Amino acid sequence: MNDILKIENVTKRFKVPEGGEICALDNVSLTVGRNEFLTLLGPSGCGKTTLLRTISGFEDLNSGEIYIDGEAMGNRAAHRRPVNTVFQTYALFPHLSVERNVSYSLDVQGVAKAEISSRVGEILKLVGLSGFGSRKISQLSGGQQQRVALARSLIAQPKILLLDEPLSALDKNLRNKMQQELKTLQHELGISFVFVTHDQEEALVMSDRIAVLNDGILQQLDAPEELYHHPKSEFVARFIGESNLLPGKVKSVTRDKAEITLRDGNTVKVSAAGISKGESVKILVRPENVHIAKREVSGGHVISGTVDENYFVGTDYKLIVSVAGLPPIKATLRNPNGEAEKLSGAKIDLFLPYDSMHVIPRASDAL
Repeated sequence: MNDILKIENVTKRFKVPEGGEICALDNVSLTVGRNEFLTLLGPSGCGKTTLLRTISGFEDLNSGEIYIDGEAMGNRAAHRRPVNTVFQTYALFPHLSVERNVSYSLDVQGVAKAEISSRVGEILKLVGLSGFGSRKISQLSGGQQQRVALARSLIAQPKILLLDEPLSALDKNLRNKMQQELKTLQHELGISFVFVTHDQEEALVMSDRIAVLNDGILQQLDAPEELYHHPKSEFVARFIGESNLLPGKVKSVTRDKAEITLRDGNTVKVSAAGISKGESVKILVRPENVHIAKREVSGGHVISGTVDENYFVGTDYKLIVSVAGLPPIKATLRNPNGEAEKLSGAKIDLFLPYDSMHVIPRASDAL
């Protein structure tokens, strides 16, 4: 069996004070492999934390089933499930030392003191906190407290570790460092992690696969590269990274190629599958794939427009270019010759390579 976790047709509804119910999870199904880092990603209220809580047993299901290592969890209580949770607020005991916080679950289980001491020492070394056992929680930084929460959850050797936005309270530099440490730790331990975040970059950096949720519905489950380059819906295309979505209609289809007439009347020829003649679609082009067309070029589409906005973001310049008949085009440009900062208000030709275009079927006609 390759999957440690199987979520099968899970639905969860909540009653609301105004009367009636809201559907937080709508027939969600997915799997998590052994030693896999899976991220639940989506906007606030999409159902990701609710899904995490149903896995842990903190929320009951209206329908569906959750299997861990082949066993149905059914009505099994939270404390009897082979999972542990790292919460957003860490939920550490301020009156206990680091060592006592980490050993708490073993103390409750009645594990022998010698074994507790050995296991606490090993896990503190693993998370980089050797020598911190006697410190109080108030004497630790945010990053150190996060490590204590991890150590406390891992010492019980769960089959799955659930993490509910555990990095959200950290500053950017520490957060980036902890992302790499978490990923390394997960592979060293061989434990499956299910990680909740609303931060797209964090999900792309850390995950083996990402499950994108919206309004309680699983939109797409894929590897980060596949989600970014080949989103299956307009929502995923907009939510993952920056995007240009050009509306059009399918003019003709031959095998895996299609001619699509854009809203401005121009036609592009792109690779596409599973679309039909006359269908409304949107063509995704990421801003980093948009270039300035300085000469006659082939293998792509040239669009003319005016630079409305131009701002510096460190290594790059970001342009927003107004185009007749189409939504504004976003372009991310490097500035090797000092040209980008001079483009504000200028007329410009943009080159959109055909091989960077991805067709999203059944798209709305709205911009």
